[in-house]
Amino acid sequence: MRKHYIDNLRWMVILLLIPYHVAQAFNTWGEPNYIIFNSSRTLSSIIVFFSPFIMPLLFLLAGMSTRFALKKRSVGQYISERCKRLIVPLLFGVIALLPVMTFLADKYNYHYEGSFLSHYRIFFTRVTDFTGADGGFSFGQFWFLLYLFVISLLAVGIIAIQKKCIAKRVKTIPTWVILLFGLPLPLFNDWLSIGGKSLVEYLYVFLLGYYVFSDDAVIERISKWKVPFLLIGVVSGILDVYLFLWSGTSYATLNTIARFVTEWFMILGLLSFGSEHINFNNKISAYLSRTSFAVYSLHFIFVVVTQYLFADVFAGNKVLLFLVPVILSYILTFLASEVFLRVPVLRFLIGVKPEKKK
Repeated sequence: MRKHYIDNLRWMVILLLIPYHVAQAFNTWGEPNYIIFNSSRTLSSIIVFFSPFIMPLLFLLAGMSTRFALKKRSVGQYISERCKRLIVPLLFGVIALLPVMTFLADKYNYHYEGSFLSHYRIFFTRVTDFTGADGGFSFGQFWFLLYLFVISLLAVGIIAIQKKCIAKRVKTIPTWVILLFGLPLPLFNDWLSIGGKSLVEYLYVFLLGYYVFSDDAVIERISKWKVPFLLIGVVSGILDVYLFLWSGTSYATLNTIARFVTEWFMILGLLSFGSEHINFNNKISAYLSRTSFAVYSLHFIFVVVTQYLFADVFAGNKVLLFLVPVILSYILTFLASEVFLRVPVLRFLIGVKPEKKK
């Protein structure tokens, strides 16, 4: 039986990425971005609150989905599908979408005056911090696809070696032990980390998704604690925002604790809440699930384009500089997703499976 809450959590998180990425233009800590506006602590609070858990949750959901996928596919079929769904859109994004985003970034941030064609070569030859803010090479939002592909290959090897000695014991794991699974997260955070994105941390949560949270007995057990989990996650997230942005004093250790408490308890809370309250499938949820991968791949280019176009129009008005790109990015992203999903070649390029013939 399909676990619809996994699909629903996935598209909900992906939809959050539009306001999240728009808000990055207002960050207060000097992080490079395609477009940079005057900083705003209010809008930066969106980033600080959601950043601890949104991407780890996506990797954990991918691990859960892998468990179900490998029940129906061989390892070879699984890897072949990963290539089509991850490597193809990664290459498409790097070749076709990111050069446009970094071109606009170079024009806005560094007043580049050359043509797009001239800048296309710059994109592939200027390697700096991988943010793309200076017009240089970047994986942009497609870093997730690259990481997920590498992690999927590593996980398949680990699963093949350890499947028998781990999978059979998971049903008996008590809730207090599940809570302890969050303790290694701070330790893994800096291992094989590029731009603050730890391959080891995401591999760890992917494997937790595969081995632990794909088990119905585990989900049923943690669901009894969904309210405390969510409450702890939200409170620690608010504390993280306050300590980092609003306190006026550096609390590095407390910030680190708050960040990882937020990450783990929001994951537990959202999984347990989702399994009980959003485990449904209707026309709207089915549509959003079907388009979520296209939305992920396409949304950021519209964020950058709209911010670039309206930067001077709404100069100094942070409310409009945030709201207009958010609204237009949602509209344009879904329109573009419809086009991509209806054209077989474009559908293939963003890694979406062909529709089954009725």
